[in-house]
Amino acid sequence: MKAKLISSIQNPLVKKTLLLKEKARERKKTGRFVVEGIREMKLAQKGGYVLETVFFCTEVLSDTDIDVFLENPHTELIQISQQVYEKMAYRETTEGILAIAQSKSHSLDGIQFKNKTPLILVAEAPEKPGNVGALLRTADAAALDAVLIANPKSDLYNPNIIRSSVGCVFTNTIGMGTTEEIIAFLKEKNITIYCAALSASKNYVECNFKQASAIVVGTEATGLTQTWLQHSHQNIIIPMQGEIDSMNVSVSAAILIFEAKRQRGF
Repeated sequence: MKAKLISSIQNPLVKKTLLLKEKARERKKTGRFVVEGIREMKLAQKGGYVLETVFFCTEVLSDTDIDVFLENPHTELIQISQQVYEKMAYRETTEGILAIAQSKSHSLDGIQFKNKTPLILVAEAPEKPGNVGALLRTADAAALDAVLIANPKSDLYNPNIIRSSVGCVFTNTIGMGTTEEIIAFLKEKNITIYCAALSASKNYVECNFKQASAIVVGTEATGLTQTWLQHSHQNIIIPMQGEIDSMNVSVSAAILIFEAKRQRGF
């Protein structure tokens, strides 16, 4: 297998890759991002993402591991030195392989539900990439119909989100928009809105999640905005017996989601 070799960190393509890794503005401008690791790259391909350029370091990766990424004749294959790899890699344990991939559109208009009673997670303004990644892992585990992010604070292709989601950013149907746009989308689809909130709330186990449902969670610091609460069909709460009144948002979401899955018989 022949591949171009890059051994200088001053190479223009290396510099371009570093910009994509480090700058959300560059990712947005070019519609490209960096994905690292065999598992994550396989999930990206399975999710319909185009890997434009694959970089590999033979000191870390064997040639046989690359074959799965060569099915697309339009994928450029480039060998890099260990020095270049260490400069380009975001993580230390990504098996000597990474790629530049094309971003996808995450407009609400493109979301179609196969299920007549979809179960959706909505996260309003999640700030920490680690929380976004954890939410996406939970969504994948529960095979949710969609994850909608309202007023996103982090770029979806932030390396921290890809890492913390262990590639589940590629396995979920993800839509993004303003709070108002997502509320309008849910109402148009006749999806019941359940908001995780402390006021006027009902114990989550007493709610009917068998119907088309959206479970909406806010930030740990401030919760959901008033706009969501005004359009909520029912606020829900997880009763707590300790001294605090909140949990990590990804933990709370997981509890609510898997109660809905239990009710649905899955």
